[in-house]
Amino acid sequence: MKFLDWKIVGFSIGTFLSITYVLCIAYDLMFPEYAMYEAWIKLLPGFKWITWWSFFLGLVEIFLYGIYIGLIFAPLYNFFNMKFGGARVE
Repeated sequence: MKFLDWKIVGFSIGTFLSITYVLCIAYDLMFPEYAMYEAWIKLLPGFKWITWWSFFLGLVEIFLYGIYIGLIFAPLYNFFNMKFGGARVE
């Protein structure tokens, strides 16, 4: 069994979160009465509703969150898979 590569996991999650972020911002703009921008303000340092600078800053930050998740998750998964999953190092 192959181990998870943190870069592949990180870029996958970062891309997924970035797409989700863009869809959420579009939703907030189309339906302002149901907007979630207050959550973005709390989660993303420097984010303000809504300027181009803030939008792109949020996009970069959300992608970096995905990289961070991959950087932490993949080694943890690999460790526990070796410990309990019976994977062999080749």
